[in-house]
Amino acid sequence: MGVARNPDLPLAGVRVLELSQIMAGPTCGLMLADMGAEVIKVEKFPAGDDARGYARPGDPGLAPGFVMLNRGKRSVAVDIRKEAGQEIIKTLARRCDIVTENFRRGKMDALGLGYEHLRAVNPQLVYCSISGYGPNGPLSDKGGFDLVLQAFSGLISVTGSQDGNLAKPGNSVADINAGILAALGCMAAYVKRLRTGVGSRVETSLLQASLQQMYWFAAAYFHDGTIARPMGTAHPLIAPYQTFRCKEGAIALGGGNQTNWLRIAQVLGHPEWLQDSRFTTGRDRLGHQTELEALITEALSTHTAEHWVEVLDRAGVPVGPVHDVGQAMEHPQSKAISMVVEVEHGAGGRTRSLGLPIHFDGDAPFAASPAPRVGEQTREVLQEFGYDDARITALQEAGIVQ
Repeated sequence: MGVARNPDLPLAGVRVLELSQIMAGPTCGLMLADMGAEVIKVEKFPAGDDARGYARPGDPGLAPGFVMLNRGKRSVAVDIRKEAGQEIIKTLARRCDIVTENFRRGKMDALGLGYEHLRAVNPQLVYCSISGYGPNGPLSDKGGFDLVLQAFSGLISVTGSQDGNLAKPGNSVADINAGILAALGCMAAYVKRLRTGVGSRVETSLLQASLQQMYWFAAAYFHDGTIARPMGTAHPLIAPYQTFRCKEGAIALGGGNQTNWLRIAQVLGHPEWLQDSRFTTGRDRLGHQTELEALITEALSTHTAEHWVEVLDRAGVPVGPVHDVGQAMEHPQSKAISMVVEVEHGAGGRTRSLGLPIHFDGDAPFAASPAPRVGEQTREVLQEFGYDDARITALQEAGIVQ
């Protein structure tokens, strides 16, 4: 059975052919599916998307990460290395609005499935490519991985402790942001198509997605050549604006302006800080950030994080607890904004997932159908595109589809 779709969703009626795998491309596809698009996921076989294998020891069935990123999609298993498989992709592309792919540059052209090839069968097609280093330049032919591009872009160089020990941001910044940028680009190109009737090629990369995260640090470098260094959780332009340990737990404290600084000093019981020339202005506090951090940490050590969140919040200071993953997922606020949703699981029953971080007319839509097994909807989809049972069976026996 096909995936049930709400005809009132923003992208109802839009059909996406996902020729991408692992994280960046599937993130784009997930967002489009949540907004109502029909996403047909093309996979190699028998293993399928490599992310199907990204499971921890003891994880049963489908890998949890794959389940998260591929709900709401239908899987068609096709061997695109073979000419008959390539013809299937062209047949699907004729009646799709958007194609996404994240192969190494030149791979799709070599298969006869590049932008020019598919545009020839569908001039209105929006063709989105996600690469490692971008479409141009001396490194454009290299493959890309999230960790490597975070390092290349300078993102890891500004992440870590103040003693210089580097750390990778805990999430896959390059992959996730590339997926978001791809979805944004697809939507912009689709709007253009509605206006002009002509499709477009959309391109982004893990490098572009990582470099975009460097706004503050790039601004300082372009201004006077400053090379930023790791600052723990501190901010390069604002102090105090970081996490602090308390007697129990930790808090994130946002002294983002002078008014907040005045309130912090009063609430922590140290009005004398307001007369200290080291802390008079935001620039003064940045210049003496280490001394300020020590003083605030000492003051916060007298009570729990829960206490300080309550009293600082009451005083109007931006503050919040440092949650672990479980606390964040289980918090009523996360559920109230529909970021934690219940969906079907491919193995039966229900599971939870992260929802779409966008609301439309007060509601946050999400694709609730389960992540598919490899090729689960191959026959169903091909029938919708004009293939009869005999032809599908012949393709299966020839090893073209699964």
